[in-house]
Amino acid sequence: MLSIQLANPQDASRLAEVQKRTFDHDAQQYQNKLEDGPPGYGSSSWQSEMMMSGQYYKLLENDVIIGGMILFPSENKEECHLGRIYIDPNYQNRGYGQEAFLFLFSTFSSAQKWTLDTPSWAVRNHHFYKKQGFVQIAEVHDAQSGEALIQYERITEEARP
Repeated sequence: MLSIQLANPQDASRLAEVQKRTFDHDAQQYQNKLEDGPPGYGSSSWQSEMMMSGQYYKLLENDVIIGGMILFPSENKEECHLGRIYIDPNYQNRGYGQEAFLFLFSTFSSAQKWTLDTPSWAVRNHHFYKKQGFVQIAEVHDAQSGEALIQYERITEEARP
């Protein structure tokens, strides 16, 4: 059973370990690379910094950290940006990602607009985000890495004209 709690600094090394394993697994599966992930994905200090600048949640199964998500709500909480969500590959395909989104949508029920981005090569992510009601709004190319990021948005029914 999944439980979701705010992360604390003592969780930073475990979150970094799980995040690194998750993103490296995706890199191996979809890019034929041994390692690759977003900035700070394997750093304990980066995890701690994110706990101070956003809402960092840990995902637990039987009190073991199996993933995390970092949310950046606007000041009035009407908009939320999901900076990152990840689940250990050994715990994927169990519905935990969907449970995590249900948690976010109910916890931040005043949010009328949700945003996130993901690499163009992360095909499973695209399918998953669309299942959660997100639509692609843009493709942005990073001049340094040459990688394309796909930006997604989800507008709640209440916010639609």
